[in-house]
Amino acid sequence: MGRYVVRRLIQAIPVVLGATLLIHAVVFALPGSPAVARAGADGLPPGAAALLREHYRLGEPFLVQYGHYLAGLFRGDLGVTFAGVPVADLMAGRFQVTVNLVVTALVVEAVAGVGLGLYGALRYGGAQDALVLGVTLVLISVPALVTGFVLQLLLGVRLRQAGVGLFPVAGIAEGWRGYLLPGFVLAASSIAYLARLTRAGLLEALRAGYIRTAVAKGLSRRRVVGLHALRNMLIPLITYLGADLGTLMGGTVITETIFNLPGVGRQLADSIHLREQPVIVGTVTFLVLVYILANLVVDLLYAVLDPRIRHE
Repeated sequence: MGRYVVRRLIQAIPVVLGATLLIHAVVFALPGSPAVARAGADGLPPGAAALLREHYRLGEPFLVQYGHYLAGLFRGDLGVTFAGVPVADLMAGRFQVTVNLVVTALVVEAVAGVGLGLYGALRYGGAQDALVLGVTLVLISVPALVTGFVLQLLLGVRLRQAGVGLFPVAGIAEGWRGYLLPGFVLAASSIAYLARLTRAGLLEALRAGYIRTAVAKGLSRRRVVGLHALRNMLIPLITYLGADLGTLMGGTVITETIFNLPGVGRQLADSIHLREQPVIVGTVTFLVLVYILANLVVDLLYAVLDPRIRHE
């Protein structure tokens, strides 16, 4: 198992290099100057702008800038903002908000997605099954931007006007309740995909020979579904949830902006607007590392869920 972990970590190095190279190339190709974007409408004196470009090597060729960043990255340095703040320190103050949001979204996705999938599969061909398919189709089709504003209006503003202030419109001032609406918006499309995956997997499992054998032995329907069919579906479900962690982390850029959450996603959106290259690249690198570690944990869980799987 140890050799497998080391091998996977070595394989992750080209992924990190490719991701950082790509985002560096995209930021480097953007028109305009970060110094001008940072100064806003008032602008900077020519001398100050030149000093800023020299201090942060903004005038050097792309590969030279990328080489300086890699040298710092291998030392554990994610860079320094144009204001002189280490990117790691900047992210540390916002990371907890993003973690709370992503965990909320994962819980909502797992409970709602698996629940809808089971409900539809156990009522296959009926009106309830058609309803589940219709709900998942709506969740897939409607963009998160639209879903967020609609839920803010209906569940945030309208309910609060009616005297029910369960769902805050924005911010985290009201504690865990501030993550409910953004968590659902972030997980909406994932709920649909997970529900359809669960439904299809359960329908396939219920047609298997071992399920017919369990039914012939007189086991109850709940025991057959919960102990036998659902257990054999755990690997694809865990795989999807692990891979979807990266999607959720990336989706925080839109969700945190809509709901005004001071997380890593909102920081990335602001940095793109200001062309804070160190923050953009450092944040994306961090998200890539989280995604790689999540997939490694999922791979290691395979051996726990299915003893037939061995990594060595």
